[in-house]
Amino acid sequence: MAVTAALVKELRERTGAGMLDCKKALTETDGNIEQSIEVLREKGLAKAAKKAGRIAAEGMVVANVADDQKSAVLVEVNSETDFVAKNEKFQKYVAQVAEQAMKTSATDIEAFLAEKWIADESKTVEEEVNSQIAVIGEKLSIRRFKKITVDNGMVASYIHAGGKIGVLVEAETDLVNDDIQEALRNVAMQIAALPPVYLSREEVDADYIESEKAILKQQAINENPDKPESIIDKMIIGRLNKQLKEVCLLDQTYVKDSDLTVQKYIDQVAKNAGTSITLKSYVRFETGEGIEKKEENFAEEVAKQMQQ
Repeated sequence: MAVTAALVKELRERTGAGMLDCKKALTETDGNIEQSIEVLREKGLAKAAKKAGRIAAEGMVVANVADDQKSAVLVEVNSETDFVAKNEKFQKYVAQVAEQAMKTSATDIEAFLAEKWIADESKTVEEEVNSQIAVIGEKLSIRRFKKITVDNGMVASYIHAGGKIGVLVEAETDLVNDDIQEALRNVAMQIAALPPVYLSREEVDADYIESEKAILKQQAINENPDKPESIIDKMIIGRLNKQLKEVCLLDQTYVKDSDLTVQKYIDQVAKNAGTSITLKSYVRFETGEGIEKKEENFAEEVAKQMQQ
């Protein structure tokens, strides 16, 4: 029987074991789900599987930047609780994951998890995750990573609140000195505080513009039902420009000097340094963003236990 993606997905959902472990078990049992569950239990993966239903939405984001600042990687590893995220053993493990991500040629999580673990090549990255689950006692997950490499310029990083938010900023420039490094770190801090959606207006999707225009037009009509369409159209342009200033990094008001935009701030730094600086890209990870967190109600939990 062929081992399909659907079978792997079903086994993973039922056991919580890693994707690669599920695929191996299904191959070994010719696609038999029930036998595969037994194989996973026999291989000692049951302890990790028991924690699969839990939600890992805490954890931390870390950056690993090369000494020459020509490459850097941002990694998010999740845990169930903030308590574990502050644990030295967990933090050491996350740093190792970032080291692995700096050296990887993988471009997605599946390929990354399938790699040999650089600290112990007798196991894969995913198998090491399961080992850490057994040691730490919580569900852990390497959620994502992003690597940036530059030929001419540098990559700066900023980590906020011990790993709650992490940012990388890539800039093209012929000169790298303390002032430029500080400027890019300031931009990274800006991204952490006021997360943009786009780098510049040139990146804004045409569908996004049309969608926002339609929404803004209806808002303007609702607020000003007696205004002619020509006035409404002018109002839309003003409101759209204001919105783009918020979602486009280079158009944002620079937080440390409200008289400047981020672009004007960078131009000012470049002029003072006698060079040019072009912001090329950025990456921003916020721990647990987009993960639905389980709401804990202690009173309800106690009540349930008393009814048992």
